[in-house]
Amino acid sequence: MRKLPPPHRRRWMRALLLALPLLSLPVLYAALGAARSSPAPPPGRLQPGGRRPPPRLAYLISGAGPGDGPRIRRLLRALYHPWNCYLVGVAGEEDRADLEAFVRGQEAPRRYGNVRVAAAGEWAAVTRRGPTELAATLHAAALLLREFDAWSWFINLSASDYPLMPQDDILHIFSYIPRDLNFIEHTSNIGWKEHQRARPIIVDPALQVPNKTEVVTTKEKRSMPSAFKIFVGWDNLPRTLLMYFTNFLASSEGYFHTVICNSNYYQNTTINNDLRFMAWDNPPRAHPVNLTIEHFDAMANSGVPFAHSFSDDNPVLDMIDDRLLGRASDRFAPGGWCLGGSVDGKDPCTFFGRSFVLRPTKRSAKLEELLLKLLEPDNFRPKQCK
Repeated sequence: MRKLPPPHRRRWMRALLLALPLLSLPVLYAALGAARSSPAPPPGRLQPGGRRPPPRLAYLISGAGPGDGPRIRRLLRALYHPWNCYLVGVAGEEDRADLEAFVRGQEAPRRYGNVRVAAAGEWAAVTRRGPTELAATLHAAALLLREFDAWSWFINLSASDYPLMPQDDILHIFSYIPRDLNFIEHTSNIGWKEHQRARPIIVDPALQVPNKTEVVTTKEKRSMPSAFKIFVGWDNLPRTLLMYFTNFLASSEGYFHTVICNSNYYQNTTINNDLRFMAWDNPPRAHPVNLTIEHFDAMANSGVPFAHSFSDDNPVLDMIDDRLLGRASDRFAPGGWCLGGSVDGKDPCTFFGRSFVLRPTKRSAKLEELLLKLLEPDNFRPKQCK
């Protein structure tokens, strides 16, 4: 990562940014490589990135509460690829022990060493709308940087998320785009969130007690900085904002967006889309609806690689496994790294090949089509940070 230039003068921060309400955090943001203003590719095609290996994706998979172990096992099977790296975070001792035993019992993760279950001292109870969720995400990114080399994008998923295409498709298409792009949905028009998210002062009990509870809202309201702006120096921006968001409701929905959009190095690298399919009530409520079989066609045709949210063992997950991922029950989603045959119901991933060999499906064209649309001149620059 290139070193940021020293600040020659203080600047006024742009309007604080809040994402649309999500149960999990921003899907993708670049963590490595020099951030610069990336030109969009010519219309109609994505340009190859040379002969370098495909990008490596760093996944954080986190549980929301006790009993999420089976959901995380299923999600990990659907997401696994030996070229990527994975950190699993759960707070319960039983779920943690179960997931550690699961990872040890799988030959592919054991051989490639690319799945890590966060230890008890590395992952504590998290309050979903409190700053402990934000702190856990930052710590997870630090662990992934320490444990694994040269990954290009950080992807944060919860137990209620699920992929809509094989990893080979994602890695193949992402090989054609600049690796300094940040996929993060953001807006400066925060509307009702100013009074319901920004002004309330909350206390996250998980900062003081081991048992997770709901956040506590005080009677007092914070006064917003002049024109909703904060006076900061660039070098200390992430730390300053982290302190500001400590008592901020749903802090994870604004912290990363505000840091990126107020950094000279990163503000021109944003694509205003988090690559996640969601459906909302009309009028929208605080959280998206749980996806069902009724949403399958829309998900399959969306071109996005992930969807949120799913209830436990919803039948639509079986449809996604069968029709979109080609994954059999209790097996990893197959890819170019799997050398075995599938005749007579055999698991093709019993035998391994080279981890960086990709075998994308025809569905990868849908992701390419989506990215080309997002990178069109009318969509790319006008929808970046303002």
